[in-house]
Amino acid sequence: MPSDDLLLGLDFGTQSVRAALVTPDGKIVAFGTSSLDTTYPKPAWAEQSPAQWWDGAAAAVRAALEKAGAKPERIRGIGLDTTACTVVACRADGTVLRPALLWMDQRSAAEADRISATGDPVLKYVSGKVSPEWMLPKALWIKTHEPEIYARTERMVECTDWMMHKLTGMWTLALNHVAVKWNYAKPDGGWPVRMIEAVGLGDILAKWPETIVPLGRGEGKLCPTAATHLGLVPGIPVAQGGIDAYLGMLGMGATASGDVAVIVGSSTCHLAQTKAGVFGSGSAGCYPEATVEGLYTLEAGQTATGSILDWFRRHLAAAQTIEAEKRGVPVYQVLDEQAASVPIGCDGLIARDDWQGNRSPYKNPAARGAWTGLSLAHTPAHMFRSIYEATALGTRQILEDAAGFGLEVNRIFLGGGGAKSSLWTRIHADAIGKPIHVPAEAEACALGSAMAAGLAAGIYADFDAAASGMVRMEKVVEPDSANKAAYDEVYARYVDTYRRLND
Repeated sequence: MPSDDLLLGLDFGTQSVRAALVTPDGKIVAFGTSSLDTTYPKPAWAEQSPAQWWDGAAAAVRAALEKAGAKPERIRGIGLDTTACTVVACRADGTVLRPALLWMDQRSAAEADRISATGDPVLKYVSGKVSPEWMLPKALWIKTHEPEIYARTERMVECTDWMMHKLTGMWTLALNHVAVKWNYAKPDGGWPVRMIEAVGLGDILAKWPETIVPLGRGEGKLCPTAATHLGLVPGIPVAQGGIDAYLGMLGMGATASGDVAVIVGSSTCHLAQTKAGVFGSGSAGCYPEATVEGLYTLEAGQTATGSILDWFRRHLAAAQTIEAEKRGVPVYQVLDEQAASVPIGCDGLIARDDWQGNRSPYKNPAARGAWTGLSLAHTPAHMFRSIYEATALGTRQILEDAAGFGLEVNRIFLGGGGAKSSLWTRIHADAIGKPIHVPAEAEACALGSAMAAGLAAGIYADFDAAASGMVRMEKVVEPDSANKAAYDEVYARYVDTYRRLND
């Protein structure tokens, strides 16, 4: 392939849309970014403007091309990832009828409970419970509370689907989204029609595009209108997009059965590839062919991880902040240095990381965090390290819980902001007792979207090949057997502390 080829990855997050220009061997050449606004009309509501997504994409693409000094003719393929489930009600030509319901919008809690109460067999894929963040509850809310809008709606889709239409002029649905957030189950024949009809949404099927496309498949090409808007050339292959975290998993190299991606940010998302469905665990769900053909993807998570560290920094790390300013280094560097001097187990101090509830494995939104075993001998360094240990042990518990229902764990990839801390990475390896693979590229979502673009362009045959060609590891952290034995004792106390606090 010519050495000047580029792939374009579009990353639609909550706060911004970013355009990444990436070489076919995985080097990110330039980023362009455009901010997005979120409105909160009422408590638990969150909305965005699809028009701002589209204009933001144009600004980001043009900025990336300018930074790279690249001509648009160099772009061989386009891929995209978006938030999920961000719902758009529009006409068949894409004209939006109301602001999009952002993924975090919780207004449809009652509708979600109503759908869950059907007890339909398809709910096994979502561990028995529908989230108010998903498509069916949000569609039911619009039908119930905004019937005029619902009646005029010809397409009820997600951000990914709307963007694919803007880019190609075609209406498709992303298999990645519908398998994870829409209760679509390919092994069971597709849509759960009986459940949909039981809650009064039988007419929604006519508002959904019929064509469902797997992640990364090139079903369309950039249309002339979109090319003009974005400053590109028409005819570029466009890969079917998907959910940001799932593209991030692929961008970390987790493409095979037994691979687990642990994405650590404000919260932690766990995504595992598995040949067989894993049902009955405390995970959020296990979705057939959500990312890779022939595999299920299991999803679990911790509601608060990095956000606990941020809380600690803001409220309990004044001295470390002053020291960091004097030394001209990040405050987390100082906190890590001090925490590294604290022994495993923090001299008896145990933290629980349930500060915003427990997503997995207990599914207990009422759970709350705690420190137990505090003494006058403990210091802020003990407290900070105990958070590191609690969050790593929480990941261990999630993986062990899923393993009890059949999940096989071969490789663990650690990404996101948490992977920047060598100490936190080391604690994960020792606490879990398995090697931790840390990718060299921190921008995994953008890289995953570029990998999808590589598939659409015909550069790579599948995501395995794309990962081999585009993903590199910065390091592999091997567990220390002596440290693992020490963490086994801490883990037992960590689990018991939850029981004592929540019985």
